[in-house]
Amino acid sequence: MQPATQFAMGINMLENTNITGFADEIHTDIRIQVKLLHELGIKYLELRSADGRNIAEYTLEEAAELKNYLEENNIKVSAIGSPIGKIMITEDFEPHFETYKRVVELAKLLETPYIRMFSFFIPKGEEPSLYRDEVFKRLKRLVDYAVEHNVILLHENEKDIYGDTAVRCLELFEAFYGEHFKCTFDFANFVQCSQDTLKAYELLKPFVEYIHIKDAVWDTGEVVPAGEGDGKVEDILKKLDEEGYAGYLSLEPHLAEFAGLKSLEQNADKRKLTDGEAAFTIAFDALMKLFKQS
Repeated sequence: MQPATQFAMGINMLENTNITGFADEIHTDIRIQVKLLHELGIKYLELRSADGRNIAEYTLEEAAELKNYLEENNIKVSAIGSPIGKIMITEDFEPHFETYKRVVELAKLLETPYIRMFSFFIPKGEEPSLYRDEVFKRLKRLVDYAVEHNVILLHENEKDIYGDTAVRCLELFEAFYGEHFKCTFDFANFVQCSQDTLKAYELLKPFVEYIHIKDAVWDTGEVVPAGEGDGKVEDILKKLDEEGYAGYLSLEPHLAEFAGLKSLEQNADKRKLTDGEAAFTIAFDALMKLFKQS
């Protein structure tokens, strides 16, 4: 298998474009995560959890031990896959802000400037505009603290948060975009919000800093391997390539419940892959296929 980093196939991504991913979807055990990353030639991970615990729950001492293990195995952290902003907008913000401050310290320790985050869940059935002022008030505090501590917040377009559609994402970036607040673009999440991904990309491309690779089907919302859904992943990767994108492509498979998992990974049993390992391998292979056929 060809190395995942510094690739140049059908789509001529720049040499400093690297593949990373949510390795906790491989397995809860960090050792199994690292083993498969090595097999696939991936040298980065987007650190959301390790050994069954969210990174936001780690003490600095525990994170230092984890960092040492990753360094010993030549794995670097591309971003902290934090849960910041993934609470209801009606919940008390102060305890969450304390968690955020710890996440910032963890990012520094793990030597990544990037912290993935969100813009708060909106109560079901209510208009997001009713909560706009509170969302912006909270984001300003988060961004101001990011500026103070020299980290970069990457807002992801998650379902059911304020910034779930491209138009509301644009509102956020028009207000806060800068060296410390940028965009993580997620294909599948936009599809699941009935948002045309090409239109979303054209609207948000000045702000895009980081890419999540997962795809979804328009009618059902089911997450599928990249290129097999309606996220127009290949088309947008071509645009990114043409525009000189030089960031990360982060695999976020979400395929463990995918109905075609076993048929796609025909050798899963023979290779003794768990569902998580098979799902991550399928996600990786799907991305490689897009480059090869373009």
